[in-house]
Amino acid sequence: MVYIILLLGIVVSSSAAILIKLCSAHPFVIAAYRMVIAATVMMPLAIRHHRAATKELFRSQRLPVLASGLLLAAHFTSWISSLSHTSVASSAFLVTTNPIFVAIGGWIFLKERLKSRLAIGTVVALAGAFWISYGDVNGESNALLGDVLAICGAIGMSGHLLIGRQLRQHIALTPYIATVYSIAAVTLVAIAFASGQSLTGHTVTNYALFLALAAGPQLVGHTSFNFALKRISPSVLVLLLLLEPISSSALALVILSETPSTATFAGGGIILTGIVFALARQSK
Repeated sequence: MVYIILLLGIVVSSSAAILIKLCSAHPFVIAAYRMVIAATVMMPLAIRHHRAATKELFRSQRLPVLASGLLLAAHFTSWISSLSHTSVASSAFLVTTNPIFVAIGGWIFLKERLKSRLAIGTVVALAGAFWISYGDVNGESNALLGDVLAICGAIGMSGHLLIGRQLRQHIALTPYIATVYSIAAVTLVAIAFASGQSLTGHTVTNYALFLALAAGPQLVGHTSFNFALKRISPSVLVLLLLLEPISSSALALVILSETPSTATFAGGGIILTGIVFALARQSK
């Protein structure tokens, strides 16, 4: 049952790139609405069911939670912006490199041992990312910028996950997510305003896409990942999440008629191979 729920969550989450591509609003506005709606749903639940834990989180873990929220905001700002410049497939495969950056960050900041399989897998995955970017140099003029933004999105998510991995050892899921989402939402609204973007006056279609993005990929997709995390190994979960860029690419082909380039297809395969090689032994 857990795998059915997880696979459903992966498919729902993979629709995020498609919904973003269909939306005509500025990327900063899309990111802001996604997190504002998600925070509006989660914070009342945290206050109602975890009031004491939420207050304690603000009091005792203010700086790491703030950093986690800011990094999540950086992830969405970069990744959603990348979709304005490059294909869904390129963006999805490059942002999927976050397990590699999590491993590198754990080695640098948490003094975790960097095993040989992990080191080799990292080199292979980064080679795949380079292959996609090199192929995009000869494609659309802004495709390389989109690739860089997608990688920045992966780095932002990696920092968010590293902090969350430490805090979630002793903090309940709901107050943590509600707090982090709220910080990210406030940050993204500030970024939208600072860049001269308006959060009002959008089309009905865009508002519907904002709601779908928050309700589906954010709340249903990410919630299913956290649901599964209590029942299966984190390394197994990471491997299964590698289905997401494949699903996103398939949806883009069917809905947007975006055909992945040869470089994206080959580079994406190399990235997935590197990550699987790095994490497969842990999942066993």
